[in-house]
Amino acid sequence: MLHLIPPSLHRTGLRFAHAIRKRWWRLAKVRLNGCRVLAFDAEGRLLLIRHSYGTGNWMLPGGGIARREKPVAAAMRELREETGCVLERPFVHSVAEEPLHGTVNRVHVIAGLATGEPRADGREVIELGFFARDALPQRLSPALAGQMDELFEAFGRIA
Repeated sequence: MLHLIPPSLHRTGLRFAHAIRKRWWRLAKVRLNGCRVLAFDAEGRLLLIRHSYGTGNWMLPGGGIARREKPVAAAMRELREETGCVLERPFVHSVAEEPLHGTVNRVHVIAGLATGEPRADGREVIELGFFARDALPQRLSPALAGQMDELFEAFGRIA
């Protein structure tokens, strides 16, 4: 149904909804449960995306974990929704709690091998690509930038 909305209007709606969501999290002190995906291609390059809302920085694919949903299943779903790729040989790389817009987000980082041709939907995800450790994009999320060495080590457990 959402595909019937023109992409530019959809992106505007996402930015508006994200602003409201951030305020709700801050006011309600909702504990969040989310996932991020370390999706590598066969050459060991990491898949990064840029959303149409938020900071516009490059980041890992991911999102919320639904009630009773397992973190690995959520990561596989989010990767498929955001990029069209399938995550093979997934494993839990790490779990951490971090502040997010006035609340706490418990983040499960799931790593695996991405298969399929990634594509940006032009609505939620406006740009994506696989990047080598020595060829990361400008405007990388500051929190992510400081973890790159550790994150790229996860590829060794996949290969």
